[in-house]
Amino acid sequence: MVRKTFGDPVAEDLRFVVKTVVGEENFIEMYPNKSNNYCCGGGGGFLQSGYPDERRAYGQCKTDQILDTKADYCITPCHNCHAQVHDLAEQNDHAWYTVHLWTLICLSLGILGPNERTYLDEDLQEVMPFHPESAM
Repeated sequence: MVRKTFGDPVAEDLRFVVKTVVGEENFIEMYPNKSNNYCCGGGGGFLQSGYPDERRAYGQCKTDQILDTKADYCITPCHNCHAQVHDLAEQNDHAWYTVHLWTLICLSLGILGPNERTYLDEDLQEVMPFHPESAM
């Protein structure tokens, strides 16, 4: 959506959402980024192509880019990116957790169910919804 269509304005909108959900202090930028970011290698049907070694080799640029951030999580906006980036993490001894953007949005709103916490590390698996009435 960013690299091939709408460009940097949409990238800025997505960054606003991510920083609002996780806190600006927890946001780590990849380089290059926005319209110049690297493809993960899983889109356009490649994820289902049956060529995992080739797909992983193509994704090596994204792997290196993620590893360079030293981030604990990599947030992905779509299913293909999530599956590819998660697979790349598995190939690198789970160097990072891969999480859907919608998972973090739901977690921040307190509406993420227990069965939707599969891709979260222990630090976020136990985050529960805030109930204002319990603070009284």
